[in-house]
Amino acid sequence: MTELVCIVCPKGCRLHVDEKNGYKVTGNSCPRGEVYGKKELIAPTRTVTSTVKIRGASIARVPVKTDHEIPKKDIFAAMRLLDGVTLQAPVHVGDIVVPNLLGLGVNFVVTRSLAKVSDAG
Repeated sequence: MTELVCIVCPKGCRLHVDEKNGYKVTGNSCPRGEVYGKKELIAPTRTVTSTVKIRGASIARVPVKTDHEIPKKDIFAAMRLLDGVTLQAPVHVGDIVVPNLLGLGVNFVVTRSLAKVSDAG
């Protein structure tokens, strides 16, 4: 039996997942908790957030995230793909930074628009 705290909503139900009984979930207040509990033990996934370098903007780094969840086991490989990325301003929310991440059909996308800063100063 594995105990989890559901993160689907702010309620934070304490779930009990019985791996030996078909991943039966108890303690959930709604059907979403049951889905989360099973998924977390069978094939956990996460949305990954990070930052990448940017040139020509008012700040040195821009936030990015995956546009869908990826398998938890692939997070470190996904993060390594961002190491050599440097964007050039301007960038807009939703711009693709790394397409088809690890062949998963998921992209890293920009989550903050940044204008190009003029050199006139």
